[in-house]
Amino acid sequence: MGYPDYMLESLKKVEETRPKRVEYAKKGLQNFLKPMSAIEREKILSTYHPDYSSDARKIIRIGPNRGDNLTSEVVDVLESHTRLPRNFSIEPVDYETDVLVIGGGGAGCQAALWAYKNGAKVIISNKLRIGDSNSMMSQGGMQAAVNPSDSPLIHYLDAIGGGHFDNKPELVKTLTKEAPFIVKFLEDLGVMWDKLPDGNPQTDSGGGASRRRMLCCKDYTGAEIMRVLRDEVRNHPDGIEILEYSPAVELIKDEEGKIAGAILFNMETGEYIVVKAKVTIMATGGFGRLHIKGYQTTNHYGATMDGVVMAYRAGAKLLYMDSVQYHPTGSIYPKQILGFLVTEKIRSFGGQPLNKDGELFVFPLEPRDVESSAFIKECSDGKGITTPDGHMGVWLDSPIIEILRGPGTLEKAFPAMVRQFQRFGIDIRKEPMLVYPTLHYQNGGIEIDEWTRTNLPNLLTAGECSGGVHGRNRLMGNSVLDYNVFGRRAGIEAARLAKETDLKGKLNIDHVWAYEEELRKDGIDSKRISPILLPEYRNIDLLKEHNNDFDPFMPAGL
Repeated sequence: MGYPDYMLESLKKVEETRPKRVEYAKKGLQNFLKPMSAIEREKILSTYHPDYSSDARKIIRIGPNRGDNLTSEVVDVLESHTRLPRNFSIEPVDYETDVLVIGGGGAGCQAALWAYKNGAKVIISNKLRIGDSNSMMSQGGMQAAVNPSDSPLIHYLDAIGGGHFDNKPELVKTLTKEAPFIVKFLEDLGVMWDKLPDGNPQTDSGGGASRRRMLCCKDYTGAEIMRVLRDEVRNHPDGIEILEYSPAVELIKDEEGKIAGAILFNMETGEYIVVKAKVTIMATGGFGRLHIKGYQTTNHYGATMDGVVMAYRAGAKLLYMDSVQYHPTGSIYPKQILGFLVTEKIRSFGGQPLNKDGELFVFPLEPRDVESSAFIKECSDGKGITTPDGHMGVWLDSPIIEILRGPGTLEKAFPAMVRQFQRFGIDIRKEPMLVYPTLHYQNGGIEIDEWTRTNLPNLLTAGECSGGVHGRNRLMGNSVLDYNVFGRRAGIEAARLAKETDLKGKLNIDHVWAYEEELRKDGIDSKRISPILLPEYRNIDLLKEHNNDFDPFMPAGL
């Protein structure tokens, strides 16, 4: 397929400007442009970042965050009804355990392993198969201060600055301090980090980072980490039980208000499952499949904000749910891979973003929110390249990497990326990629402390559904570190809590019906049902024509 003929003129300009850009790079001037000043960054963010648009936020009218301005789509999902029938009974209990982990991605697997290591009996409830998650799909790498020129303190300062100084300091301290331990722990489990000839870890740069601290496994870092975590979880059937295709839909409480497990929904049988647990860990990931402001997404199919919904109904406080991360380089062509993540590592290796005239228009390693805003500005100013489907993007010059670092670099460092584009007749070793910002990460979530505790007794939270670690903008590689560090901490804390917890009285879901009553009293006339569980991609207009009761927020077959 390749690129259509009408793009050839623009591609020719990219080739014409490349020698000069290579010349600058070889002189140590990697880019014509310097990083923006703080004032320049704030200006481009406020003008072009989707979070700043007039309809990006609205006030939530219900729950613990009542009166706060949150992302509009988030409010719509939170101001919705339970999928449980009004006469639902939580008796009898189907499963009983020490620790229930909701979500089987990176955070969930780490939590289950460390809870088990500390003597707890564990059940993992997962929406799809264990490992099906955003953790599996991450490409670029994981940040950790393992080089002599680096330190957890420098890493801390980078993360705080990248988060616009809105991070919870105690969380960032924990994140960066425990990073070297996580590197060794994962390697001991079998993760094959890229290494230098002398055996030391190979580290690369990332946007917003002042040191080279990105550890990678080619361009499938997440898949490699999930390979070993998933296998290790399955190695302990004596203490870790896995319930696949069984997402949680509501939390359960005891008579004292402690979280006491959850109600699951078996997606294969349509039956509800009641799990009683002394401690519950929420690890359900992000919300990319909400398609905030209509953006494409890098997220896996099940990323629909389920954990935030359940916790919020139960009374959990949310933090920074008005902040969304758009990754600057999502594939915009070909249409078969719209939104597909083109890792930031491409730019850290020397790849450059160019407009239709082959001009470098932004420093390639700005923080992600700034970089994305610059891409949006360039396209808004008419300097992007229009696809046959009417989308617009900019070039990401990957062939320059082969010139700067030698032939074969892309095949060696980005084998998955090379193969993905080859499927559509595009050789990224010779031709640039066409990219545009794509919905990537849920910056906010359920507020936690350094031991992943929430304001709800016996509810812990780890990974992307938590809030506070990254502030309002996450740096590349810190999410992989996040789910490993805080997944581990959640497991340790859950095992400790389980040993001292005695659930009191009759289990209940009174908070669910109280939330329903609050919706009614506040006059919130929503027809939505949540958790959404799975996104709906069928032709909604056509379905509505044939079914007047069709609910676009109710997944097919559920």
